[in-house]
Amino acid sequence: MAAAAGADGAAGAAGTTGAAATATVGRGGAAEGVRAAGAARRHWRAGFQRGVIEIRHLLRNPKEMTGNLLNIVVALTLASYLSGDVPGTHVAMAHLTLSGFAAYLLFQIGLVSLPQILVTEREEGALLRLRATPGGIPAYLVAKSVLVVTLALATLVLLLGTAALLVDGPLPHSAGGWLTLLWVGALGLLAVVPLGAAIGAVLPNPREALALIMLPAMALLITSGAMFPLSSLPGVVQKIASVFPLKWMAQGLRSALLPDAARAAEPAGSWELPTVALVLTAWAVLGFLLAVPLLRRAARRESGSRLAQRHRRSTGDARTA
Repeated sequence: MAAAAGADGAAGAAGTTGAAATATVGRGGAAEGVRAAGAARRHWRAGFQRGVIEIRHLLRNPKEMTGNLLNIVVALTLASYLSGDVPGTHVAMAHLTLSGFAAYLLFQIGLVSLPQILVTEREEGALLRLRATPGGIPAYLVAKSVLVVTLALATLVLLLGTAALLVDGPLPHSAGGWLTLLWVGALGLLAVVPLGAAIGAVLPNPREALALIMLPAMALLITSGAMFPLSSLPGVVQKIASVFPLKWMAQGLRSALLPDAARAAEPAGSWELPTVALVLTAWAVLGFLLAVPLLRRAARRESGSRLAQRHRRSTGDARTA
């Protein structure tokens, strides 16, 4: 009986120990989750604060916005010379072009301007400093997202507002149209900003960045139906364009800015908004999956010697020029 009691006591002690260990593991996991959540909040806070600082810097340097303002002037000038209606509809061709150009400006900010900014900052040692910056890569991406979203929103408002005043440009006709404009613009930016960050992480230098990005961007502008009806292009071109986000961004913005009669000019005869959301979401996920590891890889590869070597090379090229 004494042996049995001893065995029962040992079993009870073991059970108590196991429960205590389980409780300890549970508390450890909960503490780890709390720490991870706290770190994520700090990253977001640091990124947002850095983004606000970058917006202030942009406002104090208007020359950096010259490219976007020039694009708006080009769009308005082009629309003022266009006449006639979209084939098969009573919708002005100028309205279709302005709607597509609005999508292209969002696309350009995320996929052309952002990579140039990242490459320039990498050359200046920004990625090297991220190792000692609170939040590191996540906060850096949040800051760039805040900057790009603010710049894109300001560009879109300026384009549509100026077009409505000067050339009777298109605006949403209902609350549903404004809502569509909002979610297509936001999802379109989510689709191209992470992708732009990933591209910026692998481009060689600022001088080559513009040449490597602008040619594909202009090709997509022509083939994605942003400037004229996509149905007028060959079927093969339409299929290729449908893979990339600009085609769906332009189609979504047309659905928000143009009357329903304009659907007749779409290849499918409808706006296909569920497909717009699906394709843009897929590109957003792909961009995030690529951007973070590529930026971390670029930051790991940075060193003081690499930075000094690039500076010596750029100084030598400037002297040679």
